[in-house]
Amino acid sequence: MKKIVALIPSRSGSKRIPNKNIKILNGHPLIAYSIVSANNSGVFDEIIVSTDSEKYKEIAEHYGANVVIRPPKYAEDNSPDIEWVTYTLNDLKGRGKEYDLFSILRPTSPFRLPLTINRALNQFLKLKNVDSIRAVEVCAQHPAKMWFVKDSLMESVMAGCNSGVPWHSCQFSSLPVIYVQNASLEIAKTSNGLDKNSISGDKIAPFFTDSYEGFDLNQPYDWEYATYLIEQKLAKLPVIHTATSITK
Repeated sequence: MKKIVALIPSRSGSKRIPNKNIKILNGHPLIAYSIVSANNSGVFDEIIVSTDSEKYKEIAEHYGANVVIRPPKYAEDNSPDIEWVTYTLNDLKGRGKEYDLFSILRPTSPFRLPLTINRALNQFLKLKNVDSIRAVEVCAQHPAKMWFVKDSLMESVMAGCNSGVPWHSCQFSSLPVIYVQNASLEIAKTSNGLDKNSISGDKIAPFFTDSYEGFDLNQPYDWEYATYLIEQKLAKLPVIHTATSITK
């Protein structure tokens, strides 16, 4: 059996939605849904929240996670994920906790259910010679319609043609299918991080999310839409049985 740890990043310095990761959504802090989904999936040997905040630490522990406090230098706006991932894995290793696999579950994806995690892990374990899987969905805005601006002129992001017609001038239905990563999850070999200083490794397989499993809550309007989806019963949150919620 593979030993696997869930890693939930939760730094305190979000700008677009202040304190986003602990903002209350449907009665609980946003981070609670990732913790509970990970716990209810039954696949993890340990659930770790990586944060730079003692307040976040208290909330994470309340909902059942263990916590590794990351140094402030790994919690900046431009800090790459590999920094806190390797710091956390090395911290755990230093305490005699070594894992074969890790899964990154971002708090901004509250509609990721335990069944989503189970489906992804089952898929990963069946694959041969793959370093990781990453959640993706069909992109809503196609890169063929996107542009770089250089010296006041535009240059297409996606070069090439379809029967002599530039991609940017083609109908959407005739464009090749392009996938975009979302916040739902990643599952990877721990050796990627500790030996290769990489999260995904070299060989990455897709995990196709369904419906709102990959919903990413980052902008204020995302929060309004998430609230609407919950009220209209169009999307499900993981069920939280914690008797006492933390609302402040």
